[in-house]
Amino acid sequence: MDEREHAIDRAAAGGKPRPTLKTIAYMTGLGVTTVSRALNDAPDIGQATKERVRLVARQIGYRPNRAGVRLRTGKTNVISLIMSVETEVLGLTAHLVYGISEHLAGSPYHLIVTPYGAQSDPLDPVRYIVETGSADGVIFSRIEPQDARVRYLHQQGFPFATHGRTDMGIEHPYFDFDNARYAEIAVERLAARGRRRLALLGPPAHLTYSRHMTAGFQQAVERLDLDDVPIHAVTTDSGHEAIQQEIARLMASRRRPDGIVCGSASAAISAIGAAEEMGCVIGRDLDVAVKESFSLMKKFRRDIEVVHEDFRRAGTSLADAVVRTIGGAPAHELQTLDVPA
Repeated sequence: MDEREHAIDRAAAGGKPRPTLKTIAYMTGLGVTTVSRALNDAPDIGQATKERVRLVARQIGYRPNRAGVRLRTGKTNVISLIMSVETEVLGLTAHLVYGISEHLAGSPYHLIVTPYGAQSDPLDPVRYIVETGSADGVIFSRIEPQDARVRYLHQQGFPFATHGRTDMGIEHPYFDFDNARYAEIAVERLAARGRRRLALLGPPAHLTYSRHMTAGFQQAVERLDLDDVPIHAVTTDSGHEAIQQEIARLMASRRRPDGIVCGSASAAISAIGAAEEMGCVIGRDLDVAVKESFSLMKKFRRDIEVVHEDFRRAGTSLADAVVRTIGGAPAHELQTLDVPA
């Protein structure tokens, strides 16, 4: 460790020396290089040695100095999750963050969240991270078929993984829920309840998973010879009042649906509230199918059809994908499609 790194350590510790790799090396009787490689999970270091080094590191409160690590290696040991500030719905972001953090806990990497607003260009935070070198890899969601962020990161050779897929001919790491199959399952379950006129309250059309969900819905409706009742004015991104107004209008029309497939739990709650205000009873006059990541909807209305989407698993898989990308793994080995049962 050179004088600059000592100065960084002293400043971060309020002027007092804090535990370093040399401290761990002294306490374990190992070399500094061995300690460093053990903490970074090097494959040529034995598991017993790694566990001993990590135990001592925890006991003395050792934390890698990010600035010092960057001076030595050019790396930050940071993974950035880039999130829209509007995407926190019913705790989904918390589930995703938990899964990412759970996986990174056993690695030298730690997570930071980089938010951006609805009026911002989604490419801006990505470009900032790459240009400043403030992370070693990024994870982001709300993927579009022709996504400028994916193209930019691919061109820059910067490690990333996406929550969702593109349709642009670029091989990249991703984790995605099979929304086409979800919509098929939802339609099949509603049809099994005798429902014949179905509506889809889906995601915004510019997102890739909207296309998948719509295709699965339409294919199942056609296969089962059901009627498609279109919802025109709102999506799962729409506000509570807008969804309620549209569903109320629909339920008052001559072609009102007897089944609704929802792309999110929050949209389903809004739709159910509007239908009930119109006098409908869920499970008698109207059935609703929804995907969710936690056991809430059955408690809200027990007659709802629920298909599970595991955001925690998504986070774990995305963290693994981006870390392995940093390590040089090929993109085609880091693609996961989660098919609902």
